[in-house]
Amino acid sequence: MTYTYKTSGTCSRAIDIELDDNNIIKKVRFQGGCNGNTQGVAKLVEGRPAEEVIGTLSGIQCGFRGTSCPDQLARALKQMTAGAGGTDGWR
Repeated sequence: MTYTYKTSGTCSRAIDIELDDNNIIKKVRFQGGCNGNTQGVAKLVEGRPAEEVIGTLSGIQCGFRGTSCPDQLARALKQMTAGAGGTDGWR
């Protein structure tokens, strides 16, 4: 299933994420943000388990924002794997 997560505190506006039934990341696409960086992050996480990516990307900060595009991806995956797709941030 594909979800769209509305980001907060980053240059990207949203993240489209597709997980398979085993919580393996099939596809990630950032809407906005630093194009090269977000494409790189997306390619690096595809094919990896969501839980592994959450552990790797959680807490990464961009400057003084308190978050980053990778951190927002981790937050989205955490909500997705917890079954909280209907909470704040989702469209």
